[in-house]
Amino acid sequence: MKYTQEMMLHSDSGYCMPFEERDKDVEMTLGYGKQRHPVTGENFFHHGVDFKAHRYLLSAVATGQVTGIGNDAVHGIYQVIRYGRYEVTYSHLCNVFKTFGSGVKAGQIVAVSDNLLHIEVRFDGQELNPIEFLTMLYGNIKAMEQSGQMGVPEFVTLDMDLHTLYDNDRKEIEELMLRFYPDYMQDMRQGLYVVPAHTEQALRNVFTVSAMKNYFYETLPSMANPLGMGARSIPIAEKVQNLLIADFLNYLALRQHVFLSSMSEDVKKNDLKKP
Repeated sequence: MKYTQEMMLHSDSGYCMPFEERDKDVEMTLGYGKQRHPVTGENFFHHGVDFKAHRYLLSAVATGQVTGIGNDAVHGIYQVIRYGRYEVTYSHLCNVFKTFGSGVKAGQIVAVSDNLLHIEVRFDGQELNPIEFLTMLYGNIKAMEQSGQMGVPEFVTLDMDLHTLYDNDRKEIEELMLRFYPDYMQDMRQGLYVVPAHTEQALRNVFTVSAMKNYFYETLPSMANPLGMGARSIPIAEKVQNLLIADFLNYLALRQHVFLSSMSEDVKKNDLKKP
């Protein structure tokens, strides 16, 4: 299909690919159209494309709105997001973060894949080959980058200069979160990992003291700052960040036996001994 001008996707938040591959090329396991079933060997028509993406964080590709969420025998858990005249469906999910009716922007995490990711695309209700849509999307990203604009957006967060105990390891932690955060959320949901009581109590204390001192709603709440936190809330935000990062690292040690490269052997041994 040749994309005409009216089929170009316009997005005021920029563009983003559905997921970020981990140090390798994207691996498509089943294409669109007439295919041979990899298990039964039967010929059938495949209405989307499948990617090998076990527990990957999935992003919104542009400015849009969640128009459908469901669960059936063919697609498992699925999520439909409308971007202008396009509808993009992510199927075979293990978790959904954006609910029905939610607005989304390019790059926002909307779901987590399960053992694979199945994508379907429609334009004005007509089914399209998702690879052609993703190619157009990639072209939009590159065109914006070449014109000096950001193809992939950087979202505005709190207007605060936050520092944590883990600033020197920030890049490594971000890489670990990209790889293990879906497992972290899934294991908590299934009860395979429980946040330590002292961490939960510390978070409760932080928010209780913050409420008592009126740290919240100092400014007009927004999507980027839903609690309306002002500059004097920086120490509170830093404490919360420290607690959340520490718990994620605790999970990595106990469930994945993964540690920061900067950790000493003594620290690693102590982490493994935790109940």
